[in-house]
Amino acid sequence: MKFDLFTQVVLREDIPKYGLKKGEMATIVEHYPMSESQEDGYSLEGFNVETITVEVAESQIERVKASVSQFVV
Repeated sequence: MKFDLFTQVVLREDIPKYGLKKGEMATIVEHYPMSESQEDGYSLEGFNVETITVEVAESQIERVKASVSQFVV
């Protein structure tokens, strides 16, 4: 598992289905391990639309860098 549960991450790309844009932040709430031939998946919560959980592939997210998280209100 590349990311631990409850890690804050940012999107590496837009997810038009949910109206989410690259750079938006969320928190990992579930991990879906896959076989070596497939990419692990994660459920994210905490976007501006808090009533949804978004499932993404590992390549669609990255950790929040310290310099970015310092400015989050």
